[in-house]
Amino acid sequence: MGLSIVAGVVYLILLVSKATLAWRYVRRYPTPAVGDDDSAVTVAQAILSGDPLLESVLDSALGALPGARFLWLVDTDDAEAQRVTEELTRRHPGRAITRLLVPPPPDGVNPKLHKLAVAQQHAEPGIFVVLDDDTCLPAEGLRALIDGLRTDALVTGLPCYRDDGAFPSRLLAQFVNNQAAQTYLSLAGLVPAPSINGMCYALRSEVLERVGGFAPLKAHLTDDLAVACQVRDAGGRIRQTPYPQFVQTRVRDLRHYIALMHRWFLFALLLLRRQPLALRGGIAILHGLPPLLLWLMIGSAGGVRPPGARLPPYWPHAPRAWSRCSA
Repeated sequence: MGLSIVAGVVYLILLVSKATLAWRYVRRYPTPAVGDDDSAVTVAQAILSGDPLLESVLDSALGALPGARFLWLVDTDDAEAQRVTEELTRRHPGRAITRLLVPPPPDGVNPKLHKLAVAQQHAEPGIFVVLDDDTCLPAEGLRALIDGLRTDALVTGLPCYRDDGAFPSRLLAQFVNNQAAQTYLSLAGLVPAPSINGMCYALRSEVLERVGGFAPLKAHLTDDLAVACQVRDAGGRIRQTPYPQFVQTRVRDLRHYIALMHRWFLFALLLLRRQPLALRGGIAILHGLPPLLLWLMIGSAGGVRPPGARLPPYWPHAPRAWSRCSA
């Protein structure tokens, strides 16, 4: 029971510390300027069908940013995405929407980066916003992105999931919404952002050209980490805003939920490998240690592992499995 108490106290200290750091960052973050013109904004969306919410989310994104120009990148072999974008273009005749049909990428090429490279060629000078097709950027969030570009090379926001009431969707929303602020914002006040929320970020077009653009990154597995590293390697700073972008997808079942979580944790491992040792240690303490403490607290309180019991036989193999996942 003593071990359970110690684990619980340390867990509480870390939880309060993360919440306090995030809250301080939000309190100190400057209010974005009101009235920024979004007519100089190009919103690039790589669109892929398969989610029944696609049409409604794209429609919401159009409604939230009435002055922006939209570039919709659609696969030439994706008939459903073509139908959805044609219908929305017909429904909004006064909007600046450009549909670009993009051939499938060659083997070994990231599909999203393949489309963004095409979008960059058709973007007008100004502000280039990358927005996922399941994400809606509110006007206030866009103002925060534009305001941040006054001083920083790339600006990103905070993901916020909207669930549809189904159990798998609620699980996903609970995980993201409980973790996003404490994960992104607790570090933002201490160190420059090591990566970005790939669902939504903004750069000025001249900065995008200067750092090399999307074309050289096509072979990368993770588009958000590739862009973040490219900007940082070129000497640019990344700003993390506390303003949310709202994400809504249909999580079909628990298997789909597990696949999403597996992909995100794999990407997190790839991100961790790119960071300096000191930052890895800080991330491990703030975000890796609490789940272990929680399980230790529950296990000790429930008598799962009595004092002196040996660790499970699979534990010695964990470092090798971790290395394989990180490769």
